[in-house]
Amino acid sequence: MSKKLTTRTEDYSKWYNELVVKADLAENSAVRGCMVIKPYGYAIWEKMQAELDRMFKETGHQNAYFPLFVPKSLFEAEEKNAEGFAKECAVVTHYRLQADPDKPGKLRVDPEAKLEEELVVRPTSEAIIWNTYRNWIQSYRDLPILINQWANVVRWEMRTRLFLRTAEFLWQEGHTAHETKEEALKEAKLMNNVYATFAENFMAMPVIQGVKTESERFAGAEETFCIEALMQDGKALQAGTSHFLGQNFAKAFDVKFANKEGKQDYVWATSWGVSTRLMGALIMTHSDDNGLVLPPTLAPYQVVIVPIYKNEDDLNAISKVANGIQADLRAKGISVKYDDRDTQRPGAKFAQHELQGVPLRLAIGPKDLENGTVEIARRDTLTKEIVALDKVSETVKSLLDAIQENLFKRAFDYRASHITEVDTFDEFKTVLETKGGFISAHWDGTNETEAKIKELTKATIRCIPLDNKPEEGVCVFTGKPSKGRVLFAKAY
Repeated sequence: MSKKLTTRTEDYSKWYNELVVKADLAENSAVRGCMVIKPYGYAIWEKMQAELDRMFKETGHQNAYFPLFVPKSLFEAEEKNAEGFAKECAVVTHYRLQADPDKPGKLRVDPEAKLEEELVVRPTSEAIIWNTYRNWIQSYRDLPILINQWANVVRWEMRTRLFLRTAEFLWQEGHTAHETKEEALKEAKLMNNVYATFAENFMAMPVIQGVKTESERFAGAEETFCIEALMQDGKALQAGTSHFLGQNFAKAFDVKFANKEGKQDYVWATSWGVSTRLMGALIMTHSDDNGLVLPPTLAPYQVVIVPIYKNEDDLNAISKVANGIQADLRAKGISVKYDDRDTQRPGAKFAQHELQGVPLRLAIGPKDLENGTVEIARRDTLTKEIVALDKVSETVKSLLDAIQENLFKRAFDYRASHITEVDTFDEFKTVLETKGGFISAHWDGTNETEAKIKELTKATIRCIPLDNKPEEGVCVFTGKPSKGRVLFAKAY
């Protein structure tokens, strides 16, 4: 096995980068800023995708697919959205290559094959989707439209990090059309709540639901709802967003409908999305210096069985028992891998499965066969216990539930101890540098103050929590009146 990971206290960023690669989740590709998601990493993403897809469909949404390319004229139609993404856009200008007459064996762009209109590679799909919706919507009877797509997008990031920020990434984006403002707002809040439920129940990652300030809002939105999570290094991570778009896109693309009174009105809209950034959030919420730690709900396999043997007879006897355990657990809906590879010693297998965060490891040797027992090791606590063979199935089920609960509680307790109320800017700076986490502070509500605090400290307003209680006070920076506290943090 390769050398141990850099520890989190030694260098958190280096620890993260090493873990992603060594746990076989992803690697950098030949394309600058883009990643290859490897099978083990993709298996985790598939589990996320499957659960989210189920939740979307249960709330009435359907999947569709829209083009990767957006004509530049369509992209420009909603000005705020276009301006917000302009610096990150990749643009297609030509459609053909040809042999380079000056460089034998090389190709060049064919200067005669220039597109009549340049195409933007989608950084987000509002433009192409709302241009399409114009053809789908004539009357209130055509509403609501509740569409989601699973896709890739391109945002030409200059500083990239696997899963957290790459030039191309995978995501889902929901785009809905509604008859009334109230319906659209309800939808935006509903989907933010779906994200929060998924994060907490499946990722075991506690989140704070809130709204973004005007400067942090999605370009073209009237309100952005979000879920914010706290990583183990005290930095926040935006884990999902849901946008109330008002009638901005309907007006930009002339999407009107005949209402129940027969009058023409513009449609009300939402969009919402989460991405493979959730993989980064999962890693940084739970993992330790030994490697990945996965909640059972998202582990590619929840249990691994490792035989410990000296000869073929031992292996055959152990395999008979192991296969029985595997069949029993699978019948109960638990995913199991029997690791009987003869190319790796048991110690190397233990190290690999620990590094890859398998929630439970079962070891069976000749003595276990004699005693009718199995050794079970938990990944979250690194503890072991000996269990009777006839109790393995119920013990595994119980332990998987306990691991899921423990991971959430551990992350919740960490976050609870890293939300700090401050009333002065000196306190603000001290907490930010010595402790990190979320800082709950009064803010005067102005973009100028928000920008100045960011300039001086690199901390941004992560959200105004939905459960905020009105509280009169004075801004931590300007001393001007404030109606309530907001959450600041340094963030990914």
